[in-house]
Amino acid sequence: MPHMTKINPQDSARARFAYELQRYRILAKLTQGQLGRRIGFSGSLVGAIENLKRTPSEDFAKRCDHAFGLEGVLTALHLEGWPPPPPVPDHFRDWTMEERRATALQMWDPLLVPGIFQIEPYARRVFSRAPGTTPEQVEERVLGRMQRRNILTLENPPTILSLIDEGVLRRPIGGAEVMRKQLEHLVEIAQHPRVNIQIVPYDAEAICGLLAGFVIAEQRGTPYTVYVDSVPDGRTMNERGAVASLTARYDAIRVEAYPKSLSLKVLKEAVDKWT
Repeated sequence: MPHMTKINPQDSARARFAYELQRYRILAKLTQGQLGRRIGFSGSLVGAIENLKRTPSEDFAKRCDHAFGLEGVLTALHLEGWPPPPPVPDHFRDWTMEERRATALQMWDPLLVPGIFQIEPYARRVFSRAPGTTPEQVEERVLGRMQRRNILTLENPPTILSLIDEGVLRRPIGGAEVMRKQLEHLVEIAQHPRVNIQIVPYDAEAICGLLAGFVIAEQRGTPYTVYVDSVPDGRTMNERGAVASLTARYDAIRVEAYPKSLSLKVLKEAVDKWT
């Protein structure tokens, strides 16, 4: 008779999913392999999900519900642990899932305030200036960006290390009033216990970072995937070479940045300049 592994369902919504999956499997007297065959997945995947090493898909949860004769129990738990991605362009959808399951995000932005820190008027101005974008698309993308801002309200939010070029604080996106409110929001978010914002001085020679902005996602200290801004669409990549290259580039840019306390002072001074 198989035994339950040590999972505390109170730890998180994801732990509850793993706990209940294992509990229902054992009640059904199925091994991981037998359940896998019944639902069309491998037994090793079932084991990895039960041990919190892999992320289940919604389809996996639905098939398990069917196999156990449940009425959407595991599907509902899946929704708690892995809410659907916000409405974003197709090329960005994979990344929104990655940033929500990462334990840390390292961001570099040479041109704009990072998306997950943008306020609504700032985001609307950015999207409305894109050629060929309809008003409906603008509103949909603004909604998606505002939903992405909720990342810090997740049960276990990632640690966010954000490098922002000082020129971003001077670029008049939406006018003085929008910039003042946007930078006030940055000052507020910079004091969040999970957020570290560092400003890269305008005169720093962070040349390796001028080509594009990018974000590195980490799991437990290991960088595993990156998102790189590009034209016309950005890309999510997990090739080891690309991840290693951008991690080295991020470290080189961070060397040029002000420390956290001085960066906060620079942000507050920028707010005053837009007032």
